[in-house]
Amino acid sequence: MAAPLVKLVVKWSGNEYEISDLISTNTVKDLKNVIKLKTGVLPERQKLLGLKLKGKAPVDDVQLSELKIKPNMKIMMMGTCEETIAAANEKPEDIGEVIDDFDFEETEIQTNQREEFLKKVERRVKEYEIKVLNAPRPGKKLLVLDVDYTLFDHRSVAEHALQLMRPFLHEFLTAAYKHYDIVIWSATSMKWIEVKMRELGVSSHTDYKITFMVDSGACITVQTPKYGIIETKPLGVIWGKFESYTPENTIMFDDLRRNFLMNPQNGLKIRPFREAAKNRSHDTELLKLTKYLEAIAPLDDLSSLNHRHWERYLLDKRK
Repeated sequence: MAAPLVKLVVKWSGNEYEISDLISTNTVKDLKNVIKLKTGVLPERQKLLGLKLKGKAPVDDVQLSELKIKPNMKIMMMGTCEETIAAANEKPEDIGEVIDDFDFEETEIQTNQREEFLKKVERRVKEYEIKVLNAPRPGKKLLVLDVDYTLFDHRSVAEHALQLMRPFLHEFLTAAYKHYDIVIWSATSMKWIEVKMRELGVSSHTDYKITFMVDSGACITVQTPKYGIIETKPLGVIWGKFESYTPENTIMFDDLRRNFLMNPQNGLKIRPFREAAKNRSHDTELLKLTKYLEAIAPLDDLSSLNHRHWERYLLDKRK
């Protein structure tokens, strides 16, 4: 009797690669060789996220039959092509100003006041389930953080996730935790949020705790006059589920301004962290934002601030 086929999908560098030419008696090394043919990443530079044997990453000689791979199961690969490694050794360039996907004018779109969108938020409050990891702390404000391009360069490739982590991430989260409960909100699936947080060491850090994580299921779509239908992150979902969190004590960091459409007074657009290999040596965005969070923590109403001018606010505080 022939060994059963193994079919799975490998996600890497923003693309998906179908693997369907292996059988259960093939090994992890065989899988890596097939991935190498499809992506160009050498087997020794591959790190496969999602494959486990007794809670640990399997070694190369483990047969695929031991890994209980479900049909069309998706796994993530971290790894770097030789060409990319060579490019990473070039002299780093300054981080250029990244143009936002949409340039919203506050007077043009008042989505946060539209009844049909508020009803969508109400439905999310009723239907979306939030798994609390650590209980909200009395008296703390709320910091909501995006993942991709905010804390992590998800498009670049590397041998390890830590090479794609934004500089000073743990220092930033440790300092913020003194005054803010921390929530992670990414417009992706919870599975990938959990993988990224685990690989970055955020989930297990001893100096701070994540209160809970939110995925794409809590996002809503809105109709805008100029840009049509787009997806956004309504903080009202969190406010509707937790009485302790309000517009007055919440701030959200995201690299896309469109994610603030339902709560424009609570959003701060962070500079995107891209091309990690080139830019991680001189990206200090999180260090500067640490100072901003500390400066505004004593205020009663964070929504009264214009977070677009956070750098000017810090300069004025120094005078």
